[in-house]
This record gives sequence, C-alpha cells and structure tokens, in this order.
Amino acid sequence: MDINIITPADATYEEWNSRGVNLRWKGQPSGIIPVTTTNELQEALQYAVDNNKRVVVRGGGHCLENFVADPAVEMVIDISRMKGIRYDEQMNAIEVTAGSTLGEVLEALDRQWGTLLPAGQHPAIGMGGHISGGAFGFLHRQHGLAADYLYAVEILWVNNERQVEKVIATREENDPNRELWWAHTGGGTGNFGIVTRYWFRAAGVKEHDPSLLLPKSPEVLETIEMEWDWEQIDERVFKQLLDNFGEWSSMHGSADTKAGNLFATLYLLNKVTGKIMLKAVLSDCPEETAEEFAAAISAGLGITGRATRKPMRWLEFALQPFPDIFVEQRAAFKVKDALLRAPYTHAQAGIIYRYLTTHTDVPGGAVGVATFGGKMNAVAPDATAFPQRDSIMATACNVGWIDPADEAKSLAWARALYQELFAETGGLPVPGGQSGGCLIAHPDADLADEQFNKSGVPWHVFYYQDNYKRLQHVKRKWDPLGIFRHALSVEGV
Repeated sequence: MDINIITPADATYEEWNSRGVNLRWKGQPSGIIPVTTTNELQEALQYAVDNNKRVVVRGGGHCLENFVADPAVEMVIDISRMKGIRYDEQMNAIEVTAGSTLGEVLEALDRQWGTLLPAGQHPAIGMGGHISGGAFGFLHRQHGLAADYLYAVEILWVNNERQVEKVIATREENDPNRELWWAHTGGGTGNFGIVTRYWFRAAGVKEHDPSLLLPKSPEVLETIEMEWDWEQIDERVFKQLLDNFGEWSSMHGSADTKAGNLFATLYLLNKVTGKIMLKAVLSDCPEETAEEFAAAISAGLGITGRATRKPMRWLEFALQPFPDIFVEQRAAFKVKDALLRAPYTHAQAGIIYRYLTTHTDVPGGAVGVATFGGKMNAVAPDATAFPQRDSIMATACNVGWIDPADEAKSLAWARALYQELFAETGGLPVPGGQSGGCLIAHPDADLADEQFNKSGVPWHVFYYQDNYKRLQHVKRKWDPLGIFRHALSVEGV
C-alpha cells in the first residue's frame, strides 16, 4: 500500500498543518495524508485504523473548534483535492465530490445548468463538512436549506472488524440505509464516517433533466448595504435599530412570507470600529420589498445613515459576496451563536449596547443578527436531522484577535456577553420560549463544558433537540467502534 504520509520531518509539513482558518487552534499530528480519490481515501483511512491512529478528516479547514487541530489527533486525512461536480444520470441528481468548495459548486451549477444550491456564504467553505451541518446560506429563506435537497450520500465507515467499507444511503423510503442519509441532513460532521460524495435533487422532481433538479439561479439579484456612524448612536437609537430588525424578522419569518427572497445580517460592531453595518441580499425581489425593508429598518432612528443598492449577476455575487465581510481572514476567533424564535428584548439590547461601547479594549468583539425563517421553516423538525424549523433570526457573539496576549480577555468578553444575554435560561439559549438552540455548523465546545454550561441542559439538546436519540442509533450502527469522535460528537447508545 503506497500512501503519501506527510510527517513533521517533511519540508511541506508546516504548509499542510496550517490550513485551518481559526488560528486559535493548531495541532501536531504525526501524519497528514492528502488524497485525491475515494480509493486513496479508503486506503488512508484503513491505514489509520490498522495502526490505531486517532484520525480526522479535513476539507476546507473552516471548523470553528479544534475538532481537527485537537492535540489527541494523530492522523489528518486532507480531502481538499477531491474535486468534481457532474450530473449523475443513474441517480438523476447532481453529484458533488466532498472536497469541492462552495464556490466551485455554485459556479458549476450556474454555468452548466443555470441552477443553484441554497448553501453557505463563504465560497471557500468545503462541501464535505458544510452539508451535514444543515447548510444555510444567503438564499435559505427563499429555497430552504441545502440539506433539504440532499438525495444521497456516499460514506466510508468502519465496521466491527475494523475494516473500512463504502456505503451509499438515499432518501428513498425503501432504502435500508435511509437513516444514514437522514443523519447527514443536519447531524453534524465527524460522527459516522467520512463523506466522499453527495447527490442533490429537489424532492418530488421526476424529470431527467439536470437543469430542472435544483432551484433556478436568480434572474435579478441586488444587494443593499446600510451603515450608521457610532458617533450618532446612543442607547435609544441602538435599541430602536435592533427593534426594527427584530420586528421585520418576526413579521416575515413564516414559511409563507412574501419577503422570503430577502436575507439580511445586521453587524453590530464594537464602537471603536466607528460604524454599524447591515448587508442584505434580494433575489428576484419586487421593488416594493426592498423599499419597505429599508424604510422599516430606518424607522424612528432619527439619524442619517448611508445606503447603497447594487444590482449584480448571481454568480458574480456568490463568488465574492460582500468583500469587506467574507474575506479569508486568518486570525484567532471564537463564535457563540444562537437561534431566536422571538426578537431580542429591550433589556438584551441594552446588554449588547453596553458590551460594544464600554469594552473598548476588545475591538474584535461584535454581535451579528441575521434573518432566518422563510422556506427553511416549511420542513418538519424530524424530517431532517436539522430540528430548528421555527426560528426567525440567528445571532452570534463573535470575537477575534491577532495578538495571543489578547486571547484571555477576548474569550472572557464573548462568554460573559453570551451568559448575560441568556441569563434567564441559565446563561445559554435553551430551546423553547425565545430561544431555538444552536447551530452545529457553528460548534461551541463550551456547551459541553461544565465550567460554562450551568443550565442543567445537555449540550446535544441545543443542537439536536428531540432528534438526538435517533442520531445515537445511527451512530451505534455505522460507527460501532467510536472511530469518529470530537468534543461535540454524537455518542452511541
């Protein structure tokens, strides 16, 4: 077996070992194995298992926690060179090899068939880890999650005899492997095996025409960018802005909303940055939707902001969305997110205001609030492994830093803000009431740490809610030896 293992003694080791985006983490595996084909991947995984190596897989390198860069990890299999997007006539679905990036997929779909997958935002994200986290994006309010279009998945798994096998699981009701397919529609990555390929097709589509299998690319796409100077913003204005955003999201969060073609994120940056920003994407939207949205966000502020509207081609936007936000920044950072079923209260808005205006020594601290809901809420919570189907907004306490000396105070800032925001439910967004839990695509290992989770609610409830036991049964069947594990991995029953 001829396997290319890059070790610390090799000149290229540092390059391969530094491909994670979050500089907070850096592992020291004894070997990194780049692969380009499924056969090479199968050989690499079998080698790791035969040699009792703790093994993980890396695609785009965008995991927010240290699931790959864990000191306990001994072997990293890198699938970033496993590329391919094609129409599979036998499956009647679009096949995507797991090492492909979001940008590569969106470009191929649009250029070849005039279609899209309503997946993620940053074009450099690897598809292998993205889809199984549910895969929300700029167009999920209009079309649902990318995981809602998953027809089939191919996985390498390890049986009881420690042998690597390949299996394909589809959403067909009579497929004996259907539960394995279901687990990959929001059950997180690194749990059941290694995904090698995905196939996508909208539910109910019977035509054997690749241009009809997925949503059509927008004929018209427009961006709205709004900015307000912090020097004009006091606590009243801040609360009004957050109120406006929350009220619009609440009014237009249902599955049948007529404003599902509009997605927006409000970036509440630290006061030392000088501004607050809003970025919106309108896909095939009537003119009145854009005007009503801009008016609703600005209502009652009493200050003058800047607003820019720009028409673009869909692919132009998808490959370079909001360059001042979605840039490949290599820094250390922490993200603590939550889904909201109701807007922030005035008291919560006041907490955010205080953290953004008084902690000037943490310039990298920010809070994001994005519109959720729309078509993603048209799916039953147990139809896929992604259970959060009644949220109207997503929010996140983010902090980033360059100097390692700033790590402690930066982490303390994000954790303290998060805890205060959700103080009524033990410092965490416990599902029910205002909160809808958290997104496994944005993992936060704090939830599994008793030091930070004092809510009395297990970490898995935030991510999987009532779907967890079902995921545990899938785990027991397809990863019986517990080969695939990390800080927030599904535990077998």
